[in-house]
Amino acid sequence: MAGPSGDRVRVVAAVIRRDDALLVCRRPAHKQHGGLWEFPGGKCEVGETDDDAMSRELHEELGVRVRDVGAPMLTVADPGSRFDIVFIPTVIEGDPQPLEHTALCWGTPAELATLALAPSDAAFVTHLMRRPTASPARSAPHGRSSPS
Repeated sequence: MAGPSGDRVRVVAAVIRRDDALLVCRRPAHKQHGGLWEFPGGKCEVGETDDDAMSRELHEELGVRVRDVGAPMLTVADPGSRFDIVFIPTVIEGDPQPLEHTALCWGTPAELATLALAPSDAAFVTHLMRRPTASPARSAPHGRSSPS
């Protein structure tokens, strides 16, 4: 949650899985980390829970409904900002649309690692690739081209 000036600001980042692929979105050029790829989400407002923030942000950004929000997987202090990015597994209903982003991409952690990711998102993808449970998701399925 956002606090008084100088405090850290909690930002939820949705880890949305479809089979072995994860969803990332390209940030608009005019925003911080513009043109880089990120996991969708946004800042928690004062008094807002992670579930509430995730539901609000994903509806605004992707036009989807959140069905379930899991326990945080990793928190990364965003370099050069007051933001603490909290990566949270999230289950959605609906087909994501880039309402606030310039593009969407589904990819395995190994595929996502080849993209120009925002710093905290890159740290999270590295974390996923180091986890033993991430090993099966590292190989790209047949018929999928690498994200560009």
